[in-house]
Amino acid sequence: MSVIVAENLSKRYGRRMGIEELDLSVPEGTLFGFLGPNGSGKTTTIRILLGFLRAGGGSARILGRDCWRDSHRIKRDVGYLPGDLRLYSWMNGHGALRIFGGVRGLDLAAAGRELAERFGLDLTVRARSMSRGMRQKLGLILALVHEPKLLILDEPTSSLDPLMQELLNEHLRSLARRGHTVFFSSHTLSEVEHLCDRVAILREGRLVADESLEVLRRRAGREVIIRWKAEPATPPPSPPPFLRVRQQQDRQWRCALAGPIAELLAWLAPLPVDDVVIGRPDLESLFRSYYSRQAGAGA
Repeated sequence: MSVIVAENLSKRYGRRMGIEELDLSVPEGTLFGFLGPNGSGKTTTIRILLGFLRAGGGSARILGRDCWRDSHRIKRDVGYLPGDLRLYSWMNGHGALRIFGGVRGLDLAAAGRELAERFGLDLTVRARSMSRGMRQKLGLILALVHEPKLLILDEPTSSLDPLMQELLNEHLRSLARRGHTVFFSSHTLSEVEHLCDRVAILREGRLVADESLEVLRRRAGREVIIRWKAEPATPPPSPPPFLRVRQQQDRQWRCALAGPIAELLAWLAPLPVDDVVIGRPDLESLFRSYYSRQAGAGA
C-alpha cells in the first residue's frame, strides 16, 4: 500500500512555478527522503499534502483520502514538524501537550513525558526561554507523541546536535519497523543518507530522481586515489574510460570509478602503482550533479 500518492501535481504562484507535474508514491513503512535545494518545491509539496494549499493541477492522496477534500480526517493520522516551527512565547511543553491532546481528543501527557525524558527536554520551560534546539525537540515530541501512521518532517534536524540527531534516527527506524511511514524533507544528503531507504530529488519544482539509496550508490561509483611510483622516465598512463580523473597533483590521482572494482584492479596490475585507495560511493557528487544539471536533463 502506498501511504502517499501524488499524480501530475502542479502549483504556481502567479508566474512562478512551485512544483510541476510531480508524480510520487511512498510505500507504507518506508523511511522516505525528500531532497532538494532550498526553493526547489519541497515545502510547497508538503503543504499540498497536508491540505494547507490547494494544488493547481493533478491530485494527491494520503492513506487513500484526497489531500484537499479530506484534510481534516488525514491530519488525525499524520504527525507534522514544519520547517518554520512557531510556538506561543508563554507556552511550555506541558501546555503544548494539553492543547494538542485536546485537539486530537487524546490524553498525551504520559507519552509526552516519556518522549521528553528520552530526548532530554524539560517540559516546564516556556517557549520564550527555550533555545532553538529545545524548541525543535518540543516540535518533534508534538509530531511523534500520538504515534501517527505517517510522519512528515520538514528539515527536522536543524538545531539538533549530532547525538540528538542519532537518537531521533533510532526512534524513526523503530517506527518504520512497526509499519509507520516517515517522509523526511531536507536540502542536504547527510541528513537522510544514514536513515532513509529511498529518496526523491526535486530541482526547480520537478522530480529528477526517485530511487532507492542502494541504486543511487551503484550509480555513484566509488572514489579512488592512486599514487604512482616516482620512476623518472615513466609518465602516468592515460586513464581508461571507466575512470574519471577529477584531480591530478604530482603523481597522485583523485578519481571517480564508473565500473567494477575488478576491472580497475586488472588495469592497475601491470602499472607502477605505489598505493591505491578505493573509497565508499561518492553520493555527494552524484547529488550535486542532480541539483546543478541543466533543464534538458530533467530540471
